[in-house]
Amino acid sequence: MARPIPLELPPRDPREELRTRLEQAPVAHAEALLDSYELLQQLHDHGVFELLRGALGASDKLIETAVDAAKTDESVRAIRNAIILGKILGSINPDVLQGIAVAISETLGCYEKPIIEPPGLFSLLSQFRHKELRRSMALVNKFLEALGNQIKLRGSCG
Repeated sequence: MARPIPLELPPRDPREELRTRLEQAPVAHAEALLDSYELLQQLHDHGVFELLRGALGASDKLIETAVDAAKTDESVRAIRNAIILGKILGSINPDVLQGIAVAISETLGCYEKPIIEPPGLFSLLSQFRHKELRRSMALVNKFLEALGNQIKLRGSCG
């Protein structure tokens, strides 16, 4: 009958394995270690560690100040307004917004202050012949009508 082969494994020492890996690390990762030392030195030179130590030491005061600032009526209104503006931007068709952006760029987009001479009365009246002007005025009128309805529903803020 066959005899089993005796297998004797030395006991595993995790600390010794870590020590060996640690001793080999500077050789295997020399470039990375040099880069990290350089980064640490730059952080130290710019006072980042002092800033972090100060922030950690005053963390309770920082949190208290942030909470106090967030509890003000202005902060609550700012957050609510930001949410509403996000909803507005989400509801606008991107093609329409692109058209508005192009129109703004064409009329106000130059680097210098635009010089627009006021047209004369007859020149102004002749501009009403253009469909584009009438179309944009209809859009502005529709917006102003909807705004007037909202003011009537919600009351004035004065």
